[in-house]
Amino acid sequence: MTTTTAIGTPFKADHVGSLLRPESIHQARKEFKEGVITAEQLREIETEEIKRIVDKQLEIGLKAVTDGEFRRTFWHTDFMSHIGGFEGYTPEHGYQFNKGETEAYDVRNIGKISFDPAHPFVRDFVEFKEIVGGRAVPKLTIPSPNQFFNEGIRDASIYPDVEDYAKDIIKAYRDALKAFYEAGARYIQFDDVYIAGLSSPDIPFNEGEFDRDFLIDLALRVANSVLEGKPEDLTVTTHLCRGNYRSDWAFEGSYALIAPTLFAKENVDGFFLEYDDDRSGSFQPLSHIPAGGPRVVLGVFTSKNGELEDKETIKARVAEAAKFVPLEQLCISPQCGFASTHHGNVLTEEAQWEKLRYIIEISEEIFGK
Repeated sequence: MTTTTAIGTPFKADHVGSLLRPESIHQARKEFKEGVITAEQLREIETEEIKRIVDKQLEIGLKAVTDGEFRRTFWHTDFMSHIGGFEGYTPEHGYQFNKGETEAYDVRNIGKISFDPAHPFVRDFVEFKEIVGGRAVPKLTIPSPNQFFNEGIRDASIYPDVEDYAKDIIKAYRDALKAFYEAGARYIQFDDVYIAGLSSPDIPFNEGEFDRDFLIDLALRVANSVLEGKPEDLTVTTHLCRGNYRSDWAFEGSYALIAPTLFAKENVDGFFLEYDDDRSGSFQPLSHIPAGGPRVVLGVFTSKNGELEDKETIKARVAEAAKFVPLEQLCISPQCGFASTHHGNVLTEEAQWEKLRYIIEISEEIFGK
């Protein structure tokens, strides 16, 4: 089997990961819940659709392809609930978004934390990589280790000291990176709403157990500790998101509060950043990104609708960002995936592909082929 090293990642035209689920998967999930089909039959349908969307990503010219997160219900909980010491459950309420509440589902800490090499995402990646077959870089998206620090997840009776909790999260993620690397992963993206939330003045972290400054510092220590000693040919990026559910968002806030710490010191190979509307603030916080350091993937296209952005406006925005980060470090992408949950955003699959194709076209005009 061909091993593809992730040279050049993130790419000048990249995408965050999730893609709209086709009706065949929605129907199969329904039939599985009703007992009409088996888990393996559901998996076969998912596999066929993953093959289709891998071919489609290659057809439009993407250099990194994903499985669309087609085997998941939510972008984060499917992974997190299979980490030792956690379980998925249905709380009374979902996450509060701008226009309403999400479907209720979350994870909680029920024991000591560990990573099992038999985690289902490892098998999923092995099969996905075989589908890609060396034709492109297979990109794996998983929730950031810092997602486990969201309020209400840690059980203080099991982990009264947050530092002990952090130590075990770090160990679990180091083991996870090792397992995925051995499975052939060379391009891994940590998706992170928690860190983006730390930069939102509307979220009252200072009223909780720890103040915002402590939590920002802790988030940096967790991320960098996970990445200590990672293989040189493994690209790891962070994607910061302010919520993406049925074309809705959860909160606002620029990157100013986290930039001096996380942008300046997080040892990732790239940042995927939301910049599709005014909620993200200006490009000024990018001045904390070290020159010659991580690539900055500007999410200046929205995945929340199918309307194509004005080409000259996009070029002007990239030029503005280049005042703070050298152009050679910049890339472009949608601000998030098209279906962070199984529901998907409000646009058609045709519009999804057209937007990704458009991003590649504009990328070539800005950066060259």
